Amino acid sequence: QVQLVESGGGLVQAGGSLRLSCAAPGRAFSSYSVGWFRPAPGKEREFVAGIRYGSVRTTYADSVKGRFTISRDNAKNTAYLQLNSLKPEDTAVYYCALTSGSVVVHESEYVYWGQGTQVTVSS
Repeated sequence: QVQLVESGGGLVQAGGSLRLSCAAPGRAFSSYSVGWFRPAPGKEREFVAGIRYGSVRTTYADSVKGRFTISRDNAKNTAYLQLNSLKPEDTAVYYCALTSGSVVVHESEYVYWGQGTQVTVSS
């Protein structure tokens, strides 16, 4: 069982920035791809961004391209999501998750999940 720990959420004004972290203490996750998700209307969680195992190849939802940046530090067993130019519609609980394959947008392909971190953007 892999336990992921997210942190970095908070309250920020529109246009502000936050950096979310996703740590897997005691477990190297360099062999996993990492995805970030958030709830969406009509869905349980929507894909936000992902980074492939073993490389820096990244994938983003259209709604966050150019504003969010995903990265990882395998030496620290940690992934990050930099959120810039935040909008009120970005308000959500953000979850990180691991999959053993390449980055995919379907949450059902991810096997390990964190507890989520709240991001609130005020207008």
